Amino acid sequence: MFFQLKSYLHFLWLSKNEHGVHSPFVFTLVTQCFYDKAKHADYAVLNQYRSSLLADKNAIEVTDFGAGSRVFKSANRSIAQIAATAGISKKRAQLLYRITRYFEPNSILELGTSVGLATASMVLGNKKAQITTLEGCPETGKIAKNLFKNFHFHQIEAITTRFEDFLQEDQLAAKKYDLIYFDGNHAKEATVRYFEQLLPTTHNETVWIFDDIHWSKEMQEAWAMIQNHPKVTVTIDTHQWGLVFFRKEQAKEHFVIRI
Repeated sequence: MFFQLKSYLHFLWLSKNEHGVHSPFVFTLVTQCFYDKAKHADYAVLNQYRSSLLADKNAIEVTDFGAGSRVFKSANRSIAQIAATAGISKKRAQLLYRITRYFEPNSILELGTSVGLATASMVLGNKKAQITTLEGCPETGKIAKNLFKNFHFHQIEAITTRFEDFLQEDQLAAKKYDLIYFDGNHAKEATVRYFEQLLPTTHNETVWIFDDIHWSKEMQEAWAMIQNHPKVTVTIDTHQWGLVFFRKEQAKEHFVIRI
């Protein structure tokens, strides 16, 4: 807890709003997407999706292949609790919706479906996108698949698998993803490994989003390694999320933005 508080205070010290951004690409992203205050109609659908989870008091046995949970002490968890504490927040869900709407990615990969709150944000952000979402836990994956069906999110391919099994060279051969959302394993080694395995799937317009980049000292180290990679040009630290771009026309630059 002390580490996270110290990290957040450091973030506040370094962070800027649009007035401290001199890159036209990032300035436009911040002003037209991050700080977009419009009440999008799709937010109501996101709220319905969240409400359906919060109303579900059934318990499931969660299999966690990642770094574990700071909230739950038991693998037996209610669906409502997962949605309230482990799922993406309402504010971040709306931001993810806006990011997807802004960049209009056609091919999306998500590492870590959980109960599908982030997935719903992306599918609503671009209803024409094809989304592949991976979840290691069969029980949470089942909840998400049922909701995708109920909400008619037919363009989602939800796969129950360990990330390591999916991220094999034969699986990724000739794959190109416009957007990848990483939210499944908050460990340094795994994060860096996924980053390296998925690098061949990038192109000039690809955007990656890493969740919980300040979750631990080790995750901050992983984030620093990603920032310094020669193929990475622009990164944006929003404290909870780190956005990564591979735009060859951009000078290498790192931004810390308050949202």
